[in-house]
Amino acid sequence: MADWQIWKKEAACVGGAWIGADSGESIEVTNPATGEVIGTIPNCGDAETIRAIDAAQAAFAGFSAMPLMERVGLLWKLHDALMDNQDALAEMLTIEMGKPLAEAMGEIAIGAQYVRWFAEEARRAKGEIVPAGVNGRRILVTKHPVGVVGMITPWNFPSSMLARKIAPALAAGCPVVAKPATATPYSGLAWAALAEDVGYPAGVVNVVTGSARKIAGAMMAAPEVRKITFTGSTEVGKELIRKSADTVKKVSMELGGNAPFIVFDDADLDRAVEGAMIAKFRNSGQTCVCANRIYVQAGIHDAFVEKLVAATQALRVGDGREAGVTQGPLIDIDAVGTVEELLDDAKGKGASVVCGGSRHSLGGTFFEPTVVTGATQNMALAKEEIFGPLAPVFKFDTEEEVISMANDTVFGLASYAYTSDLGRAFRLNEGLRFGMIGINSGLITTVEAPFGGVKESGLGKEGGSQGLEDYLETKYVCIDGI
Repeated sequence: MADWQIWKKEAACVGGAWIGADSGESIEVTNPATGEVIGTIPNCGDAETIRAIDAAQAAFAGFSAMPLMERVGLLWKLHDALMDNQDALAEMLTIEMGKPLAEAMGEIAIGAQYVRWFAEEARRAKGEIVPAGVNGRRILVTKHPVGVVGMITPWNFPSSMLARKIAPALAAGCPVVAKPATATPYSGLAWAALAEDVGYPAGVVNVVTGSARKIAGAMMAAPEVRKITFTGSTEVGKELIRKSADTVKKVSMELGGNAPFIVFDDADLDRAVEGAMIAKFRNSGQTCVCANRIYVQAGIHDAFVEKLVAATQALRVGDGREAGVTQGPLIDIDAVGTVEELLDDAKGKGASVVCGGSRHSLGGTFFEPTVVTGATQNMALAKEEIFGPLAPVFKFDTEEEVISMANDTVFGLASYAYTSDLGRAFRLNEGLRFGMIGINSGLITTVEAPFGGVKESGLGKEGGSQGLEDYLETKYVCIDGI
């Protein structure tokens, strides 16, 4: 494979310069599979962030005025740079985050797809001419870049989560200031290096590492930052929404999830198990759209559990760089503790562990892929996001009952259902209060469709034509005297 160290930048990118923290302080970055320190990053704060915002604001006028096809051309080059360096970028992602290399390769690829998609969508950001109610007038509705965009991204998909934000921003003509997760900074910093290599003007792509509170605080306080896009916990998202009020920023929030995975007795059982494995155990259960609650109709419950357990036991746990590994480590020891707390609560309320249930013999932050049965709505894992390789199975009797159980959450991001009844599929679309619904599919994320939730799972959409709208403002012009 290509040398991933080429893309490991141990400096922040501000206004086209690679800098350290003003304080000289740095933060160690470790490989969660081995505990090895793989490098350091600057521990930046508000001062460095303000300079990045100033650089982005200075770049805005020129970049937003760049001819459309020049912006599109830069996005095409960025797509090609991602794919030309896919091996190295994927290996770096696996080393800092822990996911299996095959999943990391897929993450780089879908990030590149988002870049290409929004390069195409930029050419379709059309306005309109509206019929006027008064003779001699013309009413024009036009679209314009919102301005400097602040981005805060998580550790679980450190490259593709930034792709879904940076690609539409650049397509619209918006400079960005991005803050990647401290646990996985190198995949975020690589975007600044790639942008520099393909020819983006200085100040258009800025990436700052360090204190989340200070960096986010500077973004929220700056009136020049006209939009904030955040992926992370609902708790932090709510705080950012509150702070956005002071400067009336546009916000998009992709927050927590609590996805139900419903299997009806008319489902293709093997296909449902395959979908459950993808939806539950991808990235070791550390995704916002993971199957958090698996509801199985009583008539096929036992048969489904038997097949699910067999598939779960076949998973191979280990360092994501090793051939054949399908489950990497959890991101840190706190994540392990959270899974254990949820598991202990479930067992204390009557759930039975039928597979796994303990820290893995590999030690560190590895945890056994786990299946429990007898899960009920009063358990903590029915209300809280698990974010780990723990699959709780609930039993239900009727369609009406399971829709009620599925909706019994403050979250509304993703949901899944397996059935061969077309009428039921349409009823589920009406009844399930989630922003995304997968019918007979456990993997539904795609660049062509809007990704986002309802209720406390967030605001706005990423992907699809809707994903570009979040980076545009709408103006109305009335021309009289014609």
